[in-house]
Order: sequence, then structure tokens, then C-alpha cells
Amino acid sequence: MVSKHEEVGLSSDDLLKMYETMLTARRVDERMWLLNRAGKIPFVISCQGQEAAQVGAAFALDNQKDYIAPYYRDLGVVLHFGMTPKELMLSAFAKAEDPNSGGRQMPGHFGQKKNRILTGSSPVTTQLPHAVGVALAGKMKKEDFITFTTLGEGSSNQGDFHEGLNFAGVHKLPIITMVENNKYAISVPYDRQVASKNVSDRAAGYGMPGVTIDGTDPIEVYKHVKEAADRARRGEGPSLIETVSERMTAHSSDDDHRQYRSADELAAQKEKDPILLFGAYLKENRIMDDELEADINKRIMAIVNEATDYAENAPYAEPEHALKYVYAEQGGNE
Repeated sequence: MVSKHEEVGLSSDDLLKMYETMLTARRVDERMWLLNRAGKIPFVISCQGQEAAQVGAAFALDNQKDYIAPYYRDLGVVLHFGMTPKELMLSAFAKAEDPNSGGRQMPGHFGQKKNRILTGSSPVTTQLPHAVGVALAGKMKKEDFITFTTLGEGSSNQGDFHEGLNFAGVHKLPIITMVENNKYAISVPYDRQVASKNVSDRAAGYGMPGVTIDGTDPIEVYKHVKEAADRARRGEGPSLIETVSERMTAHSSDDDHRQYRSADELAAQKEKDPILLFGAYLKENRIMDDELEADINKRIMAIVNEATDYAENAPYAEPEHALKYVYAEQGGNE
């Protein structure tokens, strides 16, 4: 009998790499929460519960040539595209070596030119028109890449969502938009945000296919994003994908979700933890055993510990650099 991962062309090594990336995202995220609660970093916005959607999607792309415009929870995506735990920690501590902004922006504002990670900004959904613009440029120049952008379901109610997807549909651009539906836009539940059953139902209005899938299953996400990527590379235009998963933490470290979520709901969502579910799949298919699981976790924790120590001891930016890159500088090409 052919296993689910074999049906979509994934090997055992592929699955272990996916698991390691998911677990790295989780362990980095957990460490950031501890640092925040210890008063060492100012802010955390979490990926916990969404790692399978992020990593499954990222593995379906070409991280050597495609462009991504991630949203603030996407640790799993940027890790696969080349950002390191050390760099993520430098951002969390707002140190001078932070590759995203040199310590100027909050964590989660990813941006790294060498890895084709488009710089994001604080207003939600602004990354979508940027990703559409890059896709348009690629099509006009006949370059061989697609763009991939993500957002939360709350962001799908912003004007940028409509304008970006409408433009992408009209011009048949090589872009995939993935809505990571974690059921809450800060404290507002899905049924108070969106009138349609699924966000993907909106795709028909933009002239593109749309699908809603299980965001806790990285293999399922890989399958659908790979199909959308192949479609885009053939010149058949954009796709809208909605992954449904749990937000296993508060919206951010400044939020207390116990004020609007019941204890039963918070307890029940632990059964949908993608790390545990995917780990169980690997064991059922004899790809990972308890010993290998422990070894992977040990190696990842060593990397996270090293990244934390390095970032905590790294220098902050010089105060006089606060306005650097804001205004044009005379007498140079900086």
C-alpha cells in the first residue's frame, strides 16, 4: 500500500527535513516566549499551531529562485527559505545584526534580499500587493520564478486583499496566496469576520481556483501548494489556498486569549497540535522512532541555545544610526 507522502512524491528524508523545520520553528517560538516573560525581549507574535501549513507550503516551492512575501507568524516559511535561528533571535532582541531591519522593526517583519524574502510592514495585508507586483515584474521580464504570499483570515477582509487578487486574476500572474486561517483575528472569531463558509469561496470572484484544506497536515498542504505552483509555472495564473489550523497561543505577547476563549476550547486544540500529529505519522510509517525524535530535538535545542546566547550578547545599533535609511544621505551612495 502506497503511503500518503509517497503519493505526492515525498521521500522519508523529505519528511524528516519537514519535521525538523517545523520543530525548529516551534522551539525558537517557545524560547522567544520565555525571553519575553523574563523581560529580555519586548514582543512575540507566535507561529505555534501553524507550523505544518507553513513548512508544507514552503517545501512545495523552489527556495533557490521563488520570491516570498510572508506575514508575521511565518517562522516555518522563512526558515526553509534560508533565515537562521540566530538571525531570528537577533531580530527578537532588536540587535544591530538583525538582517530584517537592523533592529528597527518589531519581530515578524521579515525581509532578506539574498533569500528573496520581501520586506513586510506593520499594516496587515500590505504584503499581498507587493507580492503581486513582483509576480507582474517576473511575467513582464519572462523570468522563471513564482511568488508566494501568506496572510491571516482577518487580513482577507482588507482592501489590499481584493485589489491584489483581482489584479492577479485579471493578468494571470504566477502567484500563490495562502490564507492561514487560525480562526481568530486577534479576539474576533471567524464567524464575525467572514460571511462565507470559507475564505477560499472568494476565489471564483477573482477568476482563480480556491481550496480549503487541513492546515495541520504538512503533506496535504504540500500537495495543494505544489499543484498551484506547477499551475503558475505553466502560465495558468494564480491560486488561492486556505489552510485551517489552530492558534495555540494568544494573538501576541500583549494579548490574553483567556478573556475570549473558553478553557475547554484551549484544552481541545492541543489535540490538533501539528508537531504531535506529524510526529505520530512519522512513527506510524516507521520513518522516526523515539530515539531519533529525541536526537532531533536535542540537536535543535543546541542550535536554539547557541542562537539565544549569541543574540543576547550581540551589540545594539549605534543611537546615531536611528535615522539611517530614512533620509537620503549627502556625499555618498549609501
